[in-house]
Amino acid sequence: MSVAAQANIDSHAHDDAHHHHEPTFIEKYIFSTDHKMIAKQYLITGLIMGFIGIAMSLLFRMQLAWPEQSFGIFETLLGRFAPDGVMEPGTYLALVTIHGTIMVFFVLTAGLSGTFSNLLIPLQIGARDMASGFMNMISYWLFFVSSIIMVSSLFVESGPASAGWTVYPPLSALEQAIPGSGMGMTLWLVSMAIFIASSLLGSLNYIVTVLNLRTKGMSMTRLPLTVWAFFVTAIIGVVSFPVLLSAALLLIMDRSFGTSFFLSDIYIQGEVLSNSGGSPVLYEHLFWFLGHPEVYIVLLPALGITSEVIATNARKPIFGYRAMVASILAIAFLSTVVWGHHMFVSGMNPFLGSVFTFTTLLIAIPSAVKAFNYITTLWKGNLQMNPGMLFSIGLVSTFITGGLTGIILGDSTLDINVHDTYFVVAHFHLVMGISALYGLFAGVYHWFPKMFGKMMNKNLGYVHFWITAVGAYGVFFPMHFIGMAGLPRRYYTNTSFPYFDDLADTNVLITMFAFLTAAGQLFFIYNFIHSIFYGKRAEKNPWKSNTLEWTAPVEHIHGNWYGELPTVYRWPYDYSKLNEDESDYVIAGQDYIPQDVPLQANEEELGH
Repeated sequence: MSVAAQANIDSHAHDDAHHHHEPTFIEKYIFSTDHKMIAKQYLITGLIMGFIGIAMSLLFRMQLAWPEQSFGIFETLLGRFAPDGVMEPGTYLALVTIHGTIMVFFVLTAGLSGTFSNLLIPLQIGARDMASGFMNMISYWLFFVSSIIMVSSLFVESGPASAGWTVYPPLSALEQAIPGSGMGMTLWLVSMAIFIASSLLGSLNYIVTVLNLRTKGMSMTRLPLTVWAFFVTAIIGVVSFPVLLSAALLLIMDRSFGTSFFLSDIYIQGEVLSNSGGSPVLYEHLFWFLGHPEVYIVLLPALGITSEVIATNARKPIFGYRAMVASILAIAFLSTVVWGHHMFVSGMNPFLGSVFTFTTLLIAIPSAVKAFNYITTLWKGNLQMNPGMLFSIGLVSTFITGGLTGIILGDSTLDINVHDTYFVVAHFHLVMGISALYGLFAGVYHWFPKMFGKMMNKNLGYVHFWITAVGAYGVFFPMHFIGMAGLPRRYYTNTSFPYFDDLADTNVLITMFAFLTAAGQLFFIYNFIHSIFYGKRAEKNPWKSNTLEWTAPVEHIHGNWYGELPTVYRWPYDYSKLNEDESDYVIAGQDYIPQDVPLQANEEELGH
């Protein structure tokens, strides 16, 4: 008997048991093993962390726009780290560090991938749950604990970690280096170690579920592109996250046990430390071996979501399905051999730099394939401009815009001129931050009816999109220019350099757009919370979509479907099909054919 068949039998037995045992509140909402509830837990935790991260960015944007001015809100929120309402330099760097960490790992990695991998993988492949519900629950709770530890580091007496979100040694390896190298740094490392354990458990679960629990007829070439993206993302995570774990553990050894993996020839206030033989560049290699695949761990789920949302709302088959799958696989492979382009200024051998330049420019090809396929899917489609569709089209825009600047940063000779300037900040925020957030929002608007059984307010969604789109470009487009002018990042003020005086007004403009963008998110959070309780009740398949999750009942049941699991007969993108093939009949007035409709079905067999 196959693993999938056995799992289905076990699931039936489990489902029957649930009819006799009504779960308690704690079993249902807190320590749940149901993938749909765990997806909600990831989403809500990720959104809370996201708002903490956005609040931090507004604080340090105020500092950059109006340096050394006194703000009452600084004194209220930062206390002794902003005496008389004036932010200290170390506090600024700490805010940048924790903002970057929260947004990259806790919002875009766990909030995006954790939410939609959990929600969609079992539903879209026709499984009753994840391969291991218990492991799934543990993975969420490890993520939650790591979130609590990271936030708690904000309240440490010496302050949170302040070595930048990449936490390069020696700042991160020597507790006496700066105040933010003390207990706050230790908590950062412990939090990340737990976070990586969470990600690995989740990724292994996703891989096993996709390989073993697909329903009858669901071949790999009939998988929705969302599942392909989540599946490959999980593989990248399993390959690269252990390397960051090793970096974190070796850093803890250097900090607490006197080793010298990353330290050598260090002087502090004239005192020679005993460390020798280590190399901080070794840490850079370990960090970026995860750090660059991390870009695609964040981006691929968003691109997968966009594929599904665009095909559904363009009412067209996705253009070049196999090319899209091939590009996902190519991106996964190439993302693991380009990490050195983050290190062009570290003294890298020029020949090695040229190798990393070549592989970096190579990864533009599968990325361009994806952008081309999105545009051709949209071309002459019957576009349904709901909020999910708008955010998906926005993702295509920022993916292309951010990708173009990546060509400059991927070239070792060009990168040296703009490395560690705001040009880099603008590039990765557009291509990774904003694009991934657009994917997150598109996914929430599109699958909210499946998660909560309610519809979100469409008009509030439009307001949210346009404020976010205008605000995001208003923030990051000008940053390219101040970066090309040479303005360095991570400086808490640039008033010491008369050369940069002309850029002060641009920094004020960027900060105003940052506040506009943050205000736009209030429309989303109101819409999200209000719709959960008071939204219009969702019908079973509100977007007229083909994938299997819309065949499951609206009310959540443990096991997803009553009775038999659906059988799959076709790929998931049969939209607006003409009756060229006499064996395929489109129901009158219906421009889609769900995956569980047999190929030979006619109107009588469909019950119409």
